[in-house]
Amino acid sequence: MNTKNPTPDNIITAYKDAPARTVTTEGVTYAFRELGPKGGIPVVFFVHLAATLDNWDPRIIDPIAKKHHVIAFDNRGVGASTGTVPDNIEAMADDAVRFIRALGFDKVDIFSFSLGGMIAQDLVVRHPELVRKLILTGTGPAGGKNIDKVAGTTYYDTLRATLARRDPKEFLFFNRNATGKRAAHAFVERLAERTTDRDMPIKVKAFQTQLKAIKKWGRARPADLSKITAPTLIANGDNDRMVPSVLSEDLHRRITGSELIIYPDSGHGGIFQHHDKFAPTALEFLAR
Repeated sequence: MNTKNPTPDNIITAYKDAPARTVTTEGVTYAFRELGPKGGIPVVFFVHLAATLDNWDPRIIDPIAKKHHVIAFDNRGVGASTGTVPDNIEAMADDAVRFIRALGFDKVDIFSFSLGGMIAQDLVVRHPELVRKLILTGTGPAGGKNIDKVAGTTYYDTLRATLARRDPKEFLFFNRNATGKRAAHAFVERLAERTTDRDMPIKVKAFQTQLKAIKKWGRARPADLSKITAPTLIANGDNDRMVPSVLSEDLHRRITGSELIIYPDSGHGGIFQHHDKFAPTALEFLAR
């Protein structure tokens, strides 16, 4: 692991400039990027299906990094991380715990999106001592209605995007109306802001294994989310076709004291479409 830290005068707060680093634990080398001021409790970002380090929206991560030590990482077997992708969410959560502890942290805040939110839920239920605050976006609980249909939606929209010569995320994350199309185009452009030291794309087999894990999660027995005592912020768009928006409401009902934000006229990527509203909200929540 590269331990060369930025000095207080030149703290990196732009995700496009965050250096690529690795840490090895129990035979797996995890690729990660970190930025923001060191010290205090870090915010660890848990990424979505098929995503690598290059898939975080800088309009979300950069504002948070101005105030917090931010860490984003590739799950095992994804991007530049070694090993094989597990076919279940529980093993992915175990990997996340190993990664966090390998960096020497015993308490973190978690920012999660989609698949990352499923991993985060399992982690916090089994390791409540590790999590101070939890942000769950575009995600749903184990056994949630229609989560097991994510694979079908993903393949369908990927085909539509291929035929239209667009990035699949434009179809999967955003409404196909004028507002959604504008937001989708802007989002994809932002993901390209990092021009050097890009991550490796996910391999097809790894992607298929992640889909298998999500299907198992969708068919699993519901977890007792009343065990979650960490303050929790839940957010989504009002028209999430991948992980239905009603599941965010379900999480809100089941996690005591949680806060819920549903953004209008937006889909799975509602927090990215409404980044100008959501980033300050997430910052205010983390600062309490």
